Amino acid sequence: MTVALSGKEIARQLEEKFPGSTVQTDESSALVQDKSLLQTADFLKNSPELGLNYLNFVTAVDYFDYFEVVYRISSLEHNHWFTLKTRVYDREDPVLPSVVGIWKGADFQEREIYDLMGIKFENHPNMKRIFLWDGFPGHPLRKDYL
Repeated sequence: MTVALSGKEIARQLEEKFPGSTVQTDESSALVQDKSLLQTADFLKNSPELGLNYLNFVTAVDYFDYFEVVYRISSLEHNHWFTLKTRVYDREDPVLPSVVGIWKGADFQEREIYDLMGIKFENHPNMKRIFLWDGFPGHPLRKDYL
């Protein structure tokens, strides 16, 4: 059985390495600043004791005041998992850095989030709609979509 890593322990390691990067934690997740996303993701993947090298999924949630992007990552070698989260507060032009350079599996999933929620991922190799056609008005999974 895969074991969940402690959110508080991972947050402690992240704060040690990247002061000010962590916003909040719970039992099995950490919420990080959007500007710290790439460095924390890279650390989680390449740290020998963590080795979170497999992206299970990335998804987004619209809380109306902000978007939360959730990354579920696992280590196949160490048999543990962790949930990394970040938030975007700009509803007009929400942008986050792409993690495709860290986890290749984020490619289509980031495109899906862009298509259905409207969150753009900077430096994504092919940031275009994946389900809906070009020119489709809006992003249908947003709470403010009519």
